[in-house]
Formats: sequence, C-alpha cells, structure tokens
Amino acid sequence: MRRLVIVLSLCLLVSSCSLQKLYSLKEIQKNSEFEQIDFHDMIQRYMYKEETTRTIEGIYAVSVVVLRKGKPFLSSVEREKIVERKENYSTVAIIRDPNNANREYLEISLDKSQLPSYSVRGEFTKLAESNLLVYRHFEPRKQSVTYTFTYDATRDMLEGVRKENSGNSEFTYTLTYVKLHPKRI
Repeated sequence: MRRLVIVLSLCLLVSSCSLQKLYSLKEIQKNSEFEQIDFHDMIQRYMYKEETTRTIEGIYAVSVVVLRKGKPFLSSVEREKIVERKENYSTVAIIRDPNNANREYLEISLDKSQLPSYSVRGEFTKLAESNLLVYRHFEPRKQSVTYTFTYDATRDMLEGVRKENSGNSEFTYTLTYVKLHPKRI
C-alpha cells in the first residue's frame, strides 16, 4: 500500500511538471497580431542603449480621462462630461529602439508577468529638439490611433491628447503616464 502511494505521488508530480511545460510551449506558439519581443531582446535593447539624460525611458503607470463635449438634443448650451476615468489602470515600459528607424521608443505592457514574449503596444517618435512626441497606439485588427504627447522632464511625466468627433459630440482622450522607475535624484 505504501509503495502504491509513493508511485501515485511520483506520477502526479511528473505529470504536473509536464503539464506546466506543455502550457508554456503552447503560450510560445500562440500567435499574436502585435509585434512580439521576448525578455532577452528587451534586456539587449536596454543594455546596449546610449547613455543620455532627460530620456523618456522607464516604467510608467498609465491613467486615462475621456471627456465628451457637445450640445444635448434641443439645447443651445454646450456641455462637457467626463465619460470615463481610470487611474493607474496599466503599467508599461518605454524602451529606446535603436533597431528600428521608424520609431525612437517602443511601449510594452507589463500587466502580465512571466510571459514568453511581450507585445509591442505602441511607439513614440520625438519631434525635432522639443518635448513633443507622436505616439501610435496599436489596437487589435491592425488598427492604430495617434496621440500628441508632451514630456515634462521635471515631473517625469508624459501627457497625451487625442480628439475625435462622433455625431454632434467631440471626444477628448487624455493619457497621463507617471514614471515609476527609474526615479530622478
């Protein structure tokens, strides 16, 4: 009886390890519509970067506010209403990308951990010697939306705005990125 319990527990242990390995292999083979970067590529891009000051590279907490402005039905007074507000709803890493001539920085979501690869969810391009950046956020089905960002180096903060018209209303999407790491001294 004791031998049977040992054999069964050994089989259970071996099968759980193999199931975990199968799950991780399935995750690797999973196709994504976003560009994928594994942890090794991420570290290489970080380690081989040029030392610069006042860079936007880092880990950020992201917040969003969606504001709707428009005239209600049968009214001449324009009203503003906050449609959505999410504070710190996501954590992202912004890393310099010397391998791609079309972008200066890429954005990777860090909301999930221990993934075999990470999706590139956006890209930043700096406008000539200013604190302005153009951000392309990648949506599912190969769509993207564009924001105009400003970088406040003293507060380690990025703020982006996008406006969109829908019927009689104008929607203003404001993204705020607050740097968590590395902190300025």
